[in-house]
Amino acid sequence: MDYYSILGVPKNATEKDLKKAYKKMSMQHHPDRGGNEETFKQINEAYSTLKDPQKRAEYDNPQPEYRFNTSNMGSGHPFEDLFAQGFGQWGRQSRTRGNRDVQISYTIDLVDCFVGKNITIKYNIPSGKQEMLDIHLPPGCKNGDVIKFDGHGDNSLPGPRGNLLLRIKIRKNRDWIVDGLDIATTKKISILDLMTGTEIEIHSPEGKRINLKIPKGSQSGTTFSVTGYGIPNVKRGNRGNLYIKIIGVVPTIQDEKIIKKVRDLNDEISKIS
Repeated sequence: MDYYSILGVPKNATEKDLKKAYKKMSMQHHPDRGGNEETFKQINEAYSTLKDPQKRAEYDNPQPEYRFNTSNMGSGHPFEDLFAQGFGQWGRQSRTRGNRDVQISYTIDLVDCFVGKNITIKYNIPSGKQEMLDIHLPPGCKNGDVIKFDGHGDNSLPGPRGNLLLRIKIRKNRDWIVDGLDIATTKKISILDLMTGTEIEIHSPEGKRINLKIPKGSQSGTTFSVTGYGIPNVKRGNRGNLYIKIIGVVPTIQDEKIIKKVRDLNDEISKIS
């Protein structure tokens, strides 16, 4: 596997060139944007190796390495351990510890679920090193989503690095409740408007304006659904729904003349209902 070809850079590429190429290629081939998952993994593997000077030097100048495990062996013969693992000669198989995955959380605003977001995260790995990673969060990220970045976890032990697991959290919004891809809000309306019918204007979290018609005679507590104005699902191409619950509010009237008119109106309504 040619890491330089995967990133589309020459072998004398600088750190800046690598970072720029990685950002471009990862956005282009991200599975959430319709890219191939295997290609995306290769891009992350290539960048993880080439951005590290020591790993890059080892990659550019590979040296053969032979290791034999003779621990707990009676004869100490280097090949006995291989047969023991393969056929259970010693009653158990040796267990290899791998580098651990690193799990972190990142909180985004509700609007980021609609438009996506470019972020740079810094995190510590068990080896004590601080890592930095540029990430493009695509539209459609939901609360609780976990995004895996291969080869960006622990590197304390020899062998492949662990993975970075990024858990998405959505910051609580005072106006909207999020349920999967669906979003919901409440609107207070005068009971007089519920009686006569009206039209209200709703602004979605991404800034779209929705004119919602409230039919006359609507009851307080009625929930209206607007299809296709929820959080986008990038993989399927659809969107969730937007729900608006109407709460009737009794207006405060101090003018006695107006109160009398309301009473007279109520009397007339009572006669025909």
